[in-house]
Amino acid sequence: MSLFRGLKFLTTVNDLKMLPNEGIEVAFAGRSNAGKSSSINTLANHTRLAFVSKTPGRTQHINYFDFGEERRLVDLPGYGYADVPARVRAHWEKLLSQYLVGRENLIGLVLIMDSRRPLTELDRRMLDWFRPTGKPVHCLLTKSDKLTTQERIKTLRAVEAEFADDPQVTVQLFSSLKKQGVENVETVVGAWFDAIRFEQNQQDETTDGI
Repeated sequence: MSLFRGLKFLTTVNDLKMLPNEGIEVAFAGRSNAGKSSSINTLANHTRLAFVSKTPGRTQHINYFDFGEERRLVDLPGYGYADVPARVRAHWEKLLSQYLVGRENLIGLVLIMDSRRPLTELDRRMLDWFRPTGKPVHCLLTKSDKLTTQERIKTLRAVEAEFADDPQVTVQLFSSLKKQGVENVETVVGAWFDAIRFEQNQQDETTDGI
């Protein structure tokens, strides 16, 4: 079974104090209406696993999904939707920044960006929060089916050039409609989990040898 196919909903929280203590996790974040929920559903081959709202900004909580073996996918609240109260936007921003910077269980970030409008100011702010942690970032340029072949190539090259000097960040095109790019996401995220497990095993062996 592929990495995402066994994904199951675990819990939802609206306060960092309620986050699960156990496990390692990969977070999915993105601007509202960038296709984050659709991407998760496509990866999991499940039409309603992550809620897709016709009103961007509806998802206001942190949703946890379980891969098994204490591996988690964390669906973070969409950001950047203007038609919500300032108090709610402030809550989201505080929640996201504190989670991204301080969450020890977090091993990597999948940043969802609409391929027609990548690297908005808010996307860059997310990266500014997260990149100092030194953990990997994988950018999904979604809705690539809405671009021509030449536009896809141009967009991918432009975003890759943005991070040419930063091996921490990788980039790919993705289409939920065409189910294109699924295997690459599985390879990248799976490698993150494998690397952490390898480090943990090495530490356990070192401890046992003392």
